[in-house]
Amino acid sequence: MKTIQTQIKLNLPLPLKELLESKARRFGVPMATYLRHLIITNVEDMEYPVYQASEAMEKKYEQAIREKDKAVKVDGDIGKFLDNL
Repeated sequence: MKTIQTQIKLNLPLPLKELLESKARRFGVPMATYLRHLIITNVEDMEYPVYQASEAMEKKYEQAIREKDKAVKVDGDIGKFLDNL
């Protein structure tokens, strides 16, 4: 399974950066790996948030399901298709 990843820029006071580098060296891992471990450990007991869709969104979803037989398959350039609507 391929996981989508992102980068985070993090500004730290120099003494904290040095402390983190020292801890990472003690474990024999790169600092990025150590920071990833700290974050995962911190959030591992949390549930991923699930949000309820609004009533308006639920109605739009139900309408889309009712009208799915009107769907159009677009082959090729979708921009041209939209321009010709």
